[in-house]
Amino acid sequence: MSILLGIDTGGTYTDAVVLDDERGVIGAAKALTTKHDLSLGIRDAVEAALPKPHPNIRLVSLSSTLATNAIVEGKGSPICLLLIGYAPDTVALAGLERVVANEFIVFIRGGHTVTGEEQAPLDTDTARQAILTCAPHVAAFAISGYFGVRNPTHELRVKRLVRRLTGLPVTCGHELTTHLHAPRRALTVALNARLIPLLHQLILGVRDMLTIQGIRAPLMVVRGDGSLMDAQMALEQPVETILSGPAASVVGARYLSNVGDAFVIDMGGTTTDIVALHNGRPVLNLEGAWVGGRRTMIEAVDVHTTGLGGDSEVRLDEVRNLCIGPRRVVPLSLLAMQYPAVLDVLQGQLRQHLARDAVDTDKGRFVMRERPLGLEQSSITSTQQEIWGLLNDGPVSVAQLLADVKYSPVYRRCLDELVERGLVVVSAFTPTDAVHVLGQYRCGSVKAAKLGAELWARRLGVSGREFCQQVVRQVIVQAGRAVIASTLADEGGLTLESRDSVGHLFVERALGADDRGVFSVTFSMRRSLIGLGAPVATYLPSVATQLHTHLHIPEHAEVANAIGAAAGGVVQTVHILLRPLDGGNAYRVHLPFGVRDFQQLADAVTYAKDAARRLAQDRAHRAGANLVQVHIEQHDRTAQVGSECLYIETEVIATAAGRPQLKE
Repeated sequence: MSILLGIDTGGTYTDAVVLDDERGVIGAAKALTTKHDLSLGIRDAVEAALPKPHPNIRLVSLSSTLATNAIVEGKGSPICLLLIGYAPDTVALAGLERVVANEFIVFIRGGHTVTGEEQAPLDTDTARQAILTCAPHVAAFAISGYFGVRNPTHELRVKRLVRRLTGLPVTCGHELTTHLHAPRRALTVALNARLIPLLHQLILGVRDMLTIQGIRAPLMVVRGDGSLMDAQMALEQPVETILSGPAASVVGARYLSNVGDAFVIDMGGTTTDIVALHNGRPVLNLEGAWVGGRRTMIEAVDVHTTGLGGDSEVRLDEVRNLCIGPRRVVPLSLLAMQYPAVLDVLQGQLRQHLARDAVDTDKGRFVMRERPLGLEQSSITSTQQEIWGLLNDGPVSVAQLLADVKYSPVYRRCLDELVERGLVVVSAFTPTDAVHVLGQYRCGSVKAAKLGAELWARRLGVSGREFCQQVVRQVIVQAGRAVIASTLADEGGLTLESRDSVGHLFVERALGADDRGVFSVTFSMRRSLIGLGAPVATYLPSVATQLHTHLHIPEHAEVANAIGAAAGGVVQTVHILLRPLDGGNAYRVHLPFGVRDFQQLADAVTYAKDAARRLAQDRAHRAGANLVQVHIEQHDRTAQVGSECLYIETEVIATAAGRPQLKE
């Protein structure tokens, strides 16, 4: 019997689960995610989940939104990017100027060709000078060499130089991917370096919390493909933890449901994530995960995310139709629990005459500080500093804030910028508030939810209960759209284009959002849905009914991500490429530490398989695995040229898998 602790930090809540590998869940809890210091929310959740007395925890696993959110929000530490053999237009092609300051992007002579030959000797003098110049101003280094995945020797030489001269963290592009595409590889390694200090702070905070709790078990982190890696490896390759949360949810769904083929729908406070499960394994995006509008070269779950959750903002679109999200706000029911004075403000606004004008949209909305200014103190305007000062004592009504100033459009624009930068957060009516009014959920102030609903109801000319029912129906419709979009993507990458009026009409009719006209539409899904997250019981049964499919909401669905973190295993994969030289008179093996040539193809393949097996085993052990098993695949690629079959290349793939090493 082993006791495991799983932790998941989401955009709104942090979950903790104590899992007995024989008896299942023996403790679970949720706490608010503390974005200014994630370790605080983790501490609260863990303390509430741990049974008394504390069991002997043998493993701790963490899935976190930190890497994903940092990339999306443009956060990260200053780094130096050393590009070996790259052309200057790489910066624009990869969008590197949004990630690295121009003065810290250094071009160095060197690099290799597609066959692994030097295209130019490495300019170590330029590299040395750049390292010494940049080191006092950056937190980490990133290195990417032209065709470094075909021959990494120049990357490795510069990496040794960085370590000898600075001792700062440093990552090479070939350590993160074996795929070609130089600009995207440079972006991926730059993002990785920016994340190292952030993840270091999180892991140190978690370790300190575990020490206080008397837990001295190994700490693992969930990767974007759902597997685990040791925390030390995560510190070196934090970019591999992007989409960690959705990946953990799929592992949790598989653990709780034992279903081979399904769509896993994880609805949280901020987003709804949908991942296809095929033969019990999540579908991966082999081209590289999209995060924050950027495509990385990290293989992760192929997740379809929509800004729809329990804490999504209820609003009117440009034609005054009710719409949910995509922005996350603090529910009024939660705000009033923390700041009871907002009840008086809401009651005062309700007593006022509600005319149908733009001013009314500010009633029932509050703003407050989200996190400290820190280094951003000098980058905000004087008007924004004034707004910041007005929020010193807690949440302030948006209507009151803008009513007390002379130039309200300027203040509104400055306030919106503070919100976009994550310094200020909005509180407004949400689906969470609607289900409070309808009696379907109770975790906050029902009175605040009812007051907020009444403000909206008077504006729209309906009752408060009718308005809340409209909100719930709209969430169901938008969730149904997201499910249909995911199923289309799974059907060979199909998408519903914005100009496809017929397709949109069919979807709206199938979901009951459009009941006009002379015909109806019925969709029937052949795969079941697995619902995870606290809100799914409210919304997904109707979605499943409309799509004529089975819905399974397993026990403990509200903390499935944390269960997935605890139940995951270690998987490490090594890709080694063989290609012919001199028209097939020799064969080159491209390795993570250089190249090696052979006269016979059979000898090259044997060496590649042995090397791949050793490297995969070593990586799995370094990732924290025990009793590793390795599976080898060989893929020969040929082309038919006339009557001849032309050999192009061989790829050897070694996959090492094992359960994490537990505390003795």
